[in-house]
Formats: sequence, structure tokens, C-alpha cells
Amino acid sequence: MDITAINDMFANIRENTDWDLNGDLVWGYFFVNTTPEPLHGLAKVLEGQGYTVVEVFEPELEADEAPYHVLHVERIEVHSEASLDQRNHELQAVAEANGVEDYDGMDVGPVEFAHDPDNR
Repeated sequence: MDITAINDMFANIRENTDWDLNGDLVWGYFFVNTTPEPLHGLAKVLEGQGYTVVEVFEPELEADEAPYHVLHVERIEVHSEASLDQRNHELQAVAEANGVEDYDGMDVGPVEFAHDPDNR
């Protein structure tokens, strides 16, 4: 996601939600790989950096789609457009350094939607 798309996302949040973009939100980050093993290794690295591992899963696909696996991690934090752009670049680099094929982007929501690591 480039900075223009991030700016659009922030504008959409401001326009269509009552979320406080200057306060804590739960940011979910997603990584994709053909096999799950590199994702499990990356999960351990990200846990050490303060991320909560939500799950590693294989999404349901159409019959003609090649299978793949997804790592979903979260962290409660505050972002501006610039800091989120920087985080995306950092996570892409961490994915590459750990042999993961793709950093697939993020989602965001209010803190009450954060996953409880003890009650997944």
C-alpha cells in the first residue's frame, strides 16, 4: 500500500467512523507464503517485537487458486499516515529477511476488537 492509498484510508476512517486516529487502535498485519513454516518463524520474530500472533491459517480458495498460508499479527498502537507507511516498509523488510514471500498489508479497528491471545 503506497502513501496515497494510506492517505485515502485515513480519510475514509475520518469520514465514516468515530474512531480516534490520535489514540490507540488495533492494527492487524498480514503475511503470505506458499508454505506455513516460514510464517511460524516470522511469528516468533514478531512476537519478540511486541506483536500478538492471532493465527497462521490456510484460507478457503476457489478450485483454480493455488493454496497459500497467511500469518495474522496485531499490535495496539497509534499511527499517522507517515508512521503507517514506515511500518509497512519495516514489515516488508522483516518478511524478506525471514524468507516470507509477501507482506500483504494491514487492517485496523477499535481496540475492543483486538484478539485476546488467551481466548483465540
